[in-house]
Amino acid sequence: MEDNAADAATVPRTVNALQDRDIKFLTKAIEEAYKAVECGDGRPFGAVVVRNGVVVVSCHNMVLRKSDPTAHAEINAIREACKKLNQIYLADCEIYASCEPCPMCLGAIKLSKIKRLVYGAKAEAAVAIGFDPSNANAPNQKSELEIKKADGAIALMAEQVFEKTKGKFLMP
Repeated sequence: MEDNAADAATVPRTVNALQDRDIKFLTKAIEEAYKAVECGDGRPFGAVVVRNGVVVVSCHNMVLRKSDPTAHAEINAIREACKKLNQIYLADCEIYASCEPCPMCLGAIKLSKIKRLVYGAKAEAAVAIGFDPSNANAPNQKSELEIKKADGAIALMAEQVFEKTKGKFLMP
C-alpha cells in the first residue's frame, strides 16, 4: 500500500515538471516569434529543438530575409539542429513551435523523426490575421495549385530511379 501511495505522489510532480518544461521551451519559441518580426527577418513564428532537456537550437521564421518561402521556423530549426548534431534524424529530440505547424513543417518534423511536438497557438490564430489558410491545416480550403501525375515513358523513367539506385544508399 505504501508503494502505491508513493507512486501516486510522484505522478503529479512528474506531470507538473513536464508542464513546466513545456512552458519554458514554448516561451523560448514565442520569444523567437517576436524576434522574427522585430528583426524584419520574417513572420511571427518561432521554434526550438530540445534534446535531453537542453536547447539544441532556437530559430525563427526567415522567409523575408532569405527570400525563401520554405524558411519557416520549424524548417530552420530542424536544419540547424541536424547540422549542429551532425545527424540526419532527430529521434532523440523534441520540437516546440509557437504556432501549430503548417503541412510542410509537419511533414519535415515527421521526416526528421522528432519524437515529440508541442505547439502554442492554433493555426486558425494566424489565419485570423491574414495568413494564407492553405498553409494551415484548415479543412476544405481550395488551392490554386494544379497537380498532375506524369504518365507514359517519362513516368516509368522516374519510377526506375528507385529500382536502379536501391543498393546505393541505406534506409533507416
